[in-house]
Amino acid sequence: MRRAAYWEVGALIQFLSRKDRLPSLYADASRFRRSSSRSSSNLQRVHVAAVCYRVRGGEPEFLLVRTRNGRWTFPKGRVDQDATNADAAAREAYEEAGVRGSVEPVPFSSYRYCKPRWRGSRRQVILVDAHLCKVKHLAPPLEEYRDPRWFSVPKAKRRLQESRTSEFAAEVVSVIDRATERILTW
Repeated sequence: MRRAAYWEVGALIQFLSRKDRLPSLYADASRFRRSSSRSSSNLQRVHVAAVCYRVRGGEPEFLLVRTRNGRWTFPKGRVDQDATNADAAAREAYEEAGVRGSVEPVPFSSYRYCKPRWRGSRRQVILVDAHLCKVKHLAPPLEEYRDPRWFSVPKAKRRLQESRTSEFAAEVVSVIDRATERILTW
């Protein structure tokens, strides 16, 4: 019964989150800005992350990938030509981590990601919707520098905190906490 209810809600949200509906769904993105001095152009359109996991010995493990500057993160990116946000998360998981798996249609969490500055550019704060992805198959990623690796919950939290401000580290670590809670209650 519980799974059926989640599926119905998931189908509705999946329909509502189609690309042509995104502007109305995320019109209130200003609540994610901490300072009124930042312009709305500083908050980019919605990105998605695949929070890839497996369960070993009754405990979840999370698959993280490296960015170009060596920071550990979830596979993530923009919603491009994808039919839904969940499809975009599945694509990112495959491209960046070589993952094939089951992606939940409804994001279970959101977090802000601060893109590093490039010469003279302003910092970009990006809203990321996180989708759980149960890994079924793992192949070499399309982006070779990504170096996907499995981490226990405490190690994943430590890796995600590295090279992030305390504000952004707390948000991404809370994604691990929420994911762990969801995985263990299913």
